[in-house]
Amino acid sequence: MSVALADRLLALLKAHGFSADTADEKTASLVQCDRALDAMGAAHIARITVWAPGRVELFGKHTDYAGGRSLLTAVERGFCVRVAPRRDALVRVHGFELARDAAPHAPSVSCEIPLSAAATAPDGHWSNYVATVARRVGVNFPGATTGADIAFVSDLPQAAGASSSTALMISIFLAIAAVNRLQNTATWQASISSRADLAGYLGAMEMGGPYRDLAGLPGVGTLGGSQDQTAILCSEPGRVVDFRWMPIRQVGAYALPAAYRFVIGNCGIVAEKSAGARERYNRVSLMVRHLLTSWNAQTGRADHSLAAAAESSAEAPDALRAMLPSMATPVFSAETLRHRLDQFLLETYTLIPAAAAAFKSGDWQTVGEITTRSQHAAEVMLGNQIPETIGLVRLAREQGAIAASAFGAGFGGSVWALLPASATGDAAAAFPARWAAAYREQFPAAATRAMFFSTGAGPAAMQWPDDA
Repeated sequence: MSVALADRLLALLKAHGFSADTADEKTASLVQCDRALDAMGAAHIARITVWAPGRVELFGKHTDYAGGRSLLTAVERGFCVRVAPRRDALVRVHGFELARDAAPHAPSVSCEIPLSAAATAPDGHWSNYVATVARRVGVNFPGATTGADIAFVSDLPQAAGASSSTALMISIFLAIAAVNRLQNTATWQASISSRADLAGYLGAMEMGGPYRDLAGLPGVGTLGGSQDQTAILCSEPGRVVDFRWMPIRQVGAYALPAAYRFVIGNCGIVAEKSAGARERYNRVSLMVRHLLTSWNAQTGRADHSLAAAAESSAEAPDALRAMLPSMATPVFSAETLRHRLDQFLLETYTLIPAAAAAFKSGDWQTVGEITTRSQHAAEVMLGNQIPETIGLVRLAREQGAIAASAFGAGFGGSVWALLPASATGDAAAAFPARWAAAYREQFPAAATRAMFFSTGAGPAAMQWPDDA
């Protein structure tokens, strides 16, 4: 990479919302990616830069696939990617993942996948996310025949609830879309007219369903919605974004003052959506499907989401609760279904509207109080928390965070903590280490794999061709 191009990328990163220090780090990662492309023998012309961040779900635990609402933000960590077009239809991916000390892991990860409807990869292996993209593009955009050499550096913790897998998928898709100019095709223009549309399409791709006129194919095996994709593609730097689901629509965006920072604490327990963990994750989703299917069967309605059912009349929430005994099965007891329904209704219609108002007005005490209620509902009603994430939340508050909550699929993963404006300078810098030390004392085994980092509300995914 030339000095002029590195300087141009640095300026672009700063212009799109990265702090000076973070922009320097990302530029160094992009230079590393370019060197990896050179080592792969990739083409030197028509290269492309892609950025795909991780995300934090502040509120909206398992609400998206039920048609609810979420408050989200992107983090300033993610996938720095450099891409070169190929003359064949092969997608070659070469990646470096940063360790807790920010040093590149060795050896790096790599895979080769054909850009084809027949693309396959081992289930549970990271290359399955690449194959899922290549397969779906091969079916939905049969004219896409240009492969890509892709090199990435990721500083996101893996399987930690920050959507590293979705960020990987989005970075691969943006790379393939760019070298094939998919946005200029009639297929794209008929079905994808906005970033929210693209988030919906990529959510369907990951889950395996169709999107509008674009046929579905098997995804990665999880049953979810489009929350992660929307946060990664539609976040705004320095803001908390507010979305409703099914369909995706933005409700608002609330400024997060620069003096307030998030610290992410990864508990060190893998929240991988594969094997047994995938079954537990999918069970939470399947309960929503069961509630909706049973509601429609008993009422003769055809509501498309649990939110649509709950909003069908003022009496609908109570009517849903009254039906729970008749909805019970050997798999889902009436009590389990009640907890799932109550968590969704509480999060969507009580906590998130109140949290949005508190973020908008800067009422940080209320943000903390509402966050505590949301976390409690996840522990008691969703039942997707483990001792390590519960402990991280408690320890964050004890160390001075004004709000803290687990996020992501659950059964492992991470916790976000919001630092007050008073925690500036050395105090803010010391918080991650204090939090990590307190966690290490109480959960020594898990803490050996934990990661803690500070972040502002970061920019969304983006891409730039070198020759633009």
